[in-house]
Amino acid sequence: MPAPAACLFDLDGLLLDTEPLHGHAWREAAARFGTRLDPGQLLALRGRRRHDCADQVLAWIRADGGHCPGHQELLAVRQPIAEALLATAPPMPGAESLLRRCRARGVPMALATSSSRSAVELKARPHPWLSLIEERVYGDDPELGEGKPAPDIYRLAAARLGVDPRDCWAYEDSQAGAQAAAAAGCRVHVLRQQGADPEAFPAGSHWIDSLEEVVI
Repeated sequence: MPAPAACLFDLDGLLLDTEPLHGHAWREAAARFGTRLDPGQLLALRGRRRHDCADQVLAWIRADGGHCPGHQELLAVRQPIAEALLATAPPMPGAESLLRRCRARGVPMALATSSSRSAVELKARPHPWLSLIEERVYGDDPELGEGKPAPDIYRLAAARLGVDPRDCWAYEDSQAGAQAAAAAGCRVHVLRQQGADPEAFPAGSHWIDSLEEVVI
């Protein structure tokens, strides 16, 4: 198999073990307004931008008949919970070694994350090895159009590296992220997560059980 022109990486749930922390914050915020989010709903939030998640949670609160806050009211509850938790997020097994292998072999890398720049800075502070990825597209990037599952973020990441997304390998853990990468034309590698339904992911996705097994 030809080597990739570049490797494009998600962050949450892929390089850092943040998804349970994000889920806890959304669950606690929704509960303040009378809605209990189930595991399937929390899974559906993975990989998406904060404001897109807020739209979805607000819709669930409305459907549940609870008090319906606005975006700012919901996020004012959610953000302090999330920030306290995310500052302690550990790396996923094999994440650092994978980035170092890419660097050693001269494979360009970019981060394609739904998280905002400030959120990434918070989560990355304890993990200096993440600086190996120098090119980054954040969820609040001014040049980004639609968030995942739209393909915009992967097209933009590839363009900034000067490569065709069809020649890139994208690494994801969420359904929304995998759909975005596939729609951009990338070869999609999906890190298997508990509760994920492979049938809901793009056809042709390459499933892996750990980043430690990835060969570059």
